[in-house]
Amino acid sequence: MMNYEYLLFDADDTLFDFPKASSRAFESMCRAHEIPYTPEIYRLYHEINLELWAAFDRGEAAKEFVTLERYVRFLKALGLERDPAECNRDYLAALGQGVYPLPHAEAVCRELKQRGHHMYIITNAVASVQRSRLRGSVFAELFEAAFISEEAGAAKPSKAYFDYVRRQLPGLTDENVLVIGDSLTTDIQGANNAGLPCCWVNPAKKPRQEGLRVDYEIAGLRELLDIV
Repeated sequence: MMNYEYLLFDADDTLFDFPKASSRAFESMCRAHEIPYTPEIYRLYHEINLELWAAFDRGEAAKEFVTLERYVRFLKALGLERDPAECNRDYLAALGQGVYPLPHAEAVCRELKQRGHHMYIITNAVASVQRSRLRGSVFAELFEAAFISEEAGAAKPSKAYFDYVRRQLPGLTDENVLVIGDSLTTDIQGANNAGLPCCWVNPAKKPRQEGLRVDYEIAGLRELLDIV
């Protein structure tokens, strides 16, 4: 008998190699807009991007603001005259084509599917990007649906987001579901807020946060097979 019938997977950095997809999409955008591409320039963009997404996770900024503002600040820091909206558009288009599963992700998900688990994706990513990536990935046939924050009207880690997921999955209970993700601030905090069991994917062996419940901690997805 399986421990958890429903599995809610985060996408980026849990199933997908997001840093690889992001750096390649950024390089493509730079070529299209004649922006110099170096590791230092990408690091500048990445730092700006992380700062803005952290504000989003705290509920301080809307996703639409984050995705445009990162290029406003990036171009200003470089002193370049480019259209930030066009840069963002071309980056997102390239990102939507960047499908790089993390090691063992496909094999683990196929095994879980064969065992009879119902698997879903829970993500705060830009809907158009994530839908494109999922359609072009090996996961399209393995996951029954993807619940994306901008379509849900709420984002992880809010309880409202998980309430939305519950409404879509009437068979889900507090006992038969496991939330699986790499982020303490969105995935694990979200599971805590919703009162759901959670599994933290922590390959870098980062320290836990005091006061945050982590039911399971794994270094790689293959360990999940012994839990669920």
